[in-house]
Amino acid sequence: MDKLKQANLYRSELIPVSGKLVERYNKCLKTLGFKQTKLKSFSIDGVGWSPEVAEEKKDVQYLNHGDANPHGIIISPLQKGKPVYLPFHSFDREMMQHIFRTHGRKINDITRDSAICIDFDQDIDVFYEPLDILKYDDVSITFRLIDNLGEKQKEQLRLVDKFRTGNNFIDENIHQELLDSAKTYGDLRNRDLNLHPLHFTTGSFYTRAFDGVYLLRDFIKPIVVFESKEAYKEAIKDTVHDVLIYHISQPELVHKLKDHIIIECDLEYMVKTPNYERIKKFELYRSLKETEHPIKEILNSKPLFKSYLNKIDIKARKQVMGVELYLDKLERSNAYKIEDMVDQSMYFALHHPHSSLSAEHRDLIHKLLVNISPKDVLFLYWYDKEQFYNSYDTWDDSFRDWVIETISNNI
Repeated sequence: MDKLKQANLYRSELIPVSGKLVERYNKCLKTLGFKQTKLKSFSIDGVGWSPEVAEEKKDVQYLNHGDANPHGIIISPLQKGKPVYLPFHSFDREMMQHIFRTHGRKINDITRDSAICIDFDQDIDVFYEPLDILKYDDVSITFRLIDNLGEKQKEQLRLVDKFRTGNNFIDENIHQELLDSAKTYGDLRNRDLNLHPLHFTTGSFYTRAFDGVYLLRDFIKPIVVFESKEAYKEAIKDTVHDVLIYHISQPELVHKLKDHIIIECDLEYMVKTPNYERIKKFELYRSLKETEHPIKEILNSKPLFKSYLNKIDIKARKQVMGVELYLDKLERSNAYKIEDMVDQSMYFALHHPHSSLSAEHRDLIHKLLVNISPKDVLFLYWYDKEQFYNSYDTWDDSFRDWVIETISNNI
């Protein structure tokens, strides 16, 4: 990952945590019911998730009590607007933006000397079966301060009232109580520590629950897409809910998404786009075994691209160039079928969200499409960084150079 880090493409916006902030972070973990970290320094993202703490705990979802109970931590106002690098839901970043839009001023004040624990509650204690995911509707976002700071403020105000009553202003014991409270928690009298609960309404979304589920419910009919075959097999036993259920590997899913006007694909248009060029180059890279030139050089040079295209076997060549071959033959006769000439996974990779979709839906459908057929390295980086990083580890070093250049040129 060193090259990605040097190019600022690997979790480059994490916030460093050390000193007092580590202490506050640990208090948040304890308040939320998690074990504290032994690390002296680490980094966090917008929702308070840390890759270093996740590695220490060997649990990337260490801020969750099961699939139905995710949490967050705010220890710094710098978390405002930061990415959520491993979101449990596709709407996690939007929820954090909602929190900072509403409570930003109070967060700035509170995090001067305290920290905030966040509960994302969808009124579901635990999931029992895959289609429990349909219960997602409104998420209630509630807040807790470490050290029960809200209660300490009330105690301090009661002490002030007591101090002002009668002749108590000469009572040295009350003096000492006030001083002790102020030394421990600061002057809380005029601080607004009340973070009222917020609500966030979900529409279509992706969740990591049940090893990955897409719920598309803003269209003709609700569609549930499972990444796990085990969860899918369990879900299709359901006879109660009126929803369409697919596994992400089923070709029928793509056809249904087109029927429901969720995705579209115009091959004549797509072959003229940078998307197609990236996918075609990815296909050639996968077909190459031994090369005399670096992969990056081959993919960036038209003469070298053609040279190596002619060196691979005819079957692989047709897979790389299948779309153009199909369109060329289609000009002479409509007797040719796309499924006979274009590799299915490449065809699926050339689909994109329907032009009628909102920006929010487009992002979700882009993510679904790159999970169905992860061949566009740029879109994979944009819409599913975790899968991108996992794939990156398996790629040739020179191909990584081309990928980094491609992404950097599109930021």
